[in-house]
Amino acid sequence: MTEHTLGHIDALIFDFDGTLIDSAPDLHAAAIRMLVPLGRREVSVKEIQMMIGDGVPKLVERCFVATGEIPPEDEFQRHVAAFIKDYEPRSSELTKPFPGAIDALKRLKARGLKLAICTNKVYGATMAILKGLDMAQYFDVVIAGDTLPGIKKPDPRHLQAAMEKMGVDASACAMIGDNHNDVAAGHAAELPVVLLSHGYTKIPTRELGGEAVIDHFADLEGALAALK
Repeated sequence: MTEHTLGHIDALIFDFDGTLIDSAPDLHAAAIRMLVPLGRREVSVKEIQMMIGDGVPKLVERCFVATGEIPPEDEFQRHVAAFIKDYEPRSSELTKPFPGAIDALKRLKARGLKLAICTNKVYGATMAILKGLDMAQYFDVVIAGDTLPGIKKPDPRHLQAAMEKMGVDASACAMIGDNHNDVAAGHAAELPVVLLSHGYTKIPTRELGGEAVIDHFADLEGALAALK
């Protein structure tokens, strides 16, 4: 049974990169493995953090823009495919959950909440990380960037698919994220949005328009209980 200590919330949808996990180190390492053999400069971890959030093709494109020109389309697509093939089996070598994330997931599951992930990361890498970090057990649904053809955040259908699979509607759900895509998708799906301040965002977190901003997962349940 769900304990009604979180107001009307019975289910949560989490973003992944920058919200639950610090994936920038592994994405940075994969970017360097792609760029250096091509004679391009290494990008920094901070640069990679600002490239995350729109899926691998956009991250690869941003790496090329930052270090020179984008290759012709056929070559570019080969680099995207090679990046995914290289990154997926190594995607949890350096990636870690943010402090307090696992404890928060345990508490939320103990309350009886349904939990989902909606990420623009490809499904293979998402599941590799969830299994590698022993996090898969907490989630009822995973909607990745390639789960629904042509649909990614900020498209609200990404979140609506998760709600449908969990059997909940927007009145009983909230979005937990870290950047503008999460706010845009959440609001378009009529969900309140709680943002983690440790995420990957060009815009200061408190200027993104979420209903609440927290600095640590220990504050998540209080923020959810306070949602209108």
